[in-house]
Amino acid sequence: MPVTVNIVFYRTFFKQSGCIGAVVRGYLPRIMIRLFVALRPPPAIRQSLLDIMEGVPSARWQDDDDLHVTLRFVGEVERPVAEDIAVALSQVVASTPSVSLSGVGKFEKRGRTDTLWAGVTPHDALAALHRKVDQACVRAGLPPEHRAYLPHITVARLARSAGVGFAVDEWLATHAALSSAPFPLPHLVLYQSHLGRDGATYEPVARWALDTGGGT
Repeated sequence: MPVTVNIVFYRTFFKQSGCIGAVVRGYLPRIMIRLFVALRPPPAIRQSLLDIMEGVPSARWQDDDDLHVTLRFVGEVERPVAEDIAVALSQVVASTPSVSLSGVGKFEKRGRTDTLWAGVTPHDALAALHRKVDQACVRAGLPPEHRAYLPHITVARLARSAGVGFAVDEWLATHAALSSAPFPLPHLVLYQSHLGRDGATYEPVARWALDTGGGT
């Protein structure tokens, strides 16, 4: 496991949570950590996505720090499980995928749009990497993920009460031809998700270079 994982887990899950005193007294409180595994697009691609973030009132557009291609959502786990996941991910060996932006889309829940996203193709290399990451998580004790995998980059969240159906349709039509030159996604990144009143913020806690499976 990369040394940076130990340092970040200590700082994030002990110091910031105010648990140092409890640890010193010999009592370790139950700390739940919300995690996911993703790939980080390069700066030029992130800028091209920031450029299309307009035109939908009440949309909560993503910040640059939020842009990623999810490979596997982990959810809330205890710290020892999180460390096991980090160890398993450090052993993943896979080639760096080369992909392109390809169109936009939306996810709906109960008939209302709640997510706008940019598509990423080709799917095959990302789907293969998704399977390897899922297998690593299973080795760490998690159940396998059964949801169909659709590679994408979330660009906005919408409240179910937003009532902006026409604006969403117009945004989808305007950016339907979104595309880019091929770009690499060279690192596997383990993120912690911090939930707040204004939505989630994402903190990278460890990353590993693809091609060799080595940690950095």
